Amino acid sequence: MNQRDEAARQQILVRLADSRAEIRRLLEPPPDGSGEAGSAPGGAGGEFPRSRTMQMLMSGRGLGTVGAVLGGLVIARPALAWKLLRLLPTSAVARMLLVRAMAGLRGKNPSGKDPEANGAAP
Repeated sequence: MNQRDEAARQQILVRLADSRAEIRRLLEPPPDGSGEAGSAPGGAGGEFPRSRTMQMLMSGRGLGTVGAVLGGLVIARPALAWKLLRLLPTSAVARMLLVRAMAGLRGKNPSGKDPEANGAAP
């Protein structure tokens, strides 16, 4: 009976190790440059955001659409908009918007002229 118990114990430990390895494979991101079948669809790899919905919402058009919907919500139902605003992590959202605004300003030339058009160095 002792050998049977030991064999059953070894079988359970092997199954446990296999399930742990599978969980680890699913939860840990693949190393860079790997072409595993479990990588994100669309070839995005481990880049953020991975879902197509979030990629669309984070694009310029998506942010404009979200802004229009939120503006309409504020105009139509300000009490509901205020309740929803209290649910958001406002500091993280404000930081994201500030970073986007600063990146947009850095990309634009304040004079509105292209410095390469005048032969000036960038």
